[in-house]
Amino acid sequence: MTTVEITRFRVPAERADALLAARPAMLRDFQADRAGFLDARLIRVAADEWLDIVFWGSSEDYAESRRRGANRPGIQTFFSLIDSVISSEEGTTTDLDQP
Repeated sequence: MTTVEITRFRVPAERADALLAARPAMLRDFQADRAGFLDARLIRVAADEWLDIVFWGSSEDYAESRRRGANRPGIQTFFSLIDSVISSEEGTTTDLDQP
């Protein structure tokens, strides 16, 4: 099973393009700095609401990433565009999700 981070947040519609432009650098920083980072998907659910679904090797990897916070420029830029976090949850995939 894989640990899944699900974060719902708000970004004003006028900053959506900047958020999307900042995403690749954030993902590169995660790949370089976060042990256990597997993948991420960004989903726009409303004009100003987004879901970020991040896949981690373990719950410990996710906890360590949270501890590190916005410690790299690409992560900081992406996070700075977020107005508010609506919710953040941790879960696990089921065996049906495995290839």
